[in-house]
Amino acid sequence: MSTTSESDAAERPVATTEQLEQEGDIAADYLEALLDIADIDGDLALDVRAGRAYVSVENDDADALRLLSEPDTVQALQELVRIAVQTKTGRFSRLILDVGGSRDARQRQLEKLVDRAIARLDEGASQASLPAMTSYERKLVHDIVADRGLVSESYGDGADRHTVIRRA
Repeated sequence: MSTTSESDAAERPVATTEQLEQEGDIAADYLEALLDIADIDGDLALDVRAGRAYVSVENDDADALRLLSEPDTVQALQELVRIAVQTKTGRFSRLILDVGGSRDARQRQLEKLVDRAIARLDEGASQASLPAMTSYERKLVHDIVADRGLVSESYGDGADRHTVIRRA
């Protein structure tokens, strides 16, 4: 299975705010239908940030979205939503889906992962490799690493693409 590299992604035209809002609307319609089929209550929130459409499924009762907010499930749902958007628009979508705060939870996990990698550097390692992750997760890691005054690069292809952290 081939995947698009980050350099290919950089060559894509940047979506306008109007196009990103359209992506959010299409995604919301798709998710509303899916939630109705599964008989799950959820409120949808749409936003456009950093050149991406963000769609959040929220519910005051955390248990209502518990199964859908598992990381692998969110990733799978995000891919389905992206395909639905691409089918309607004819454009590749970089839409981000959050279910029940799953993205904030993943951000905290990645921060802990980076902190453990930094501890390995503090113990004398010349570099620390992190496990393979999605492009969005790698972007978050690069941001966390930069905030901590270190440098990072991504290596590998497709599902094996991972981040390596070094001292600046």
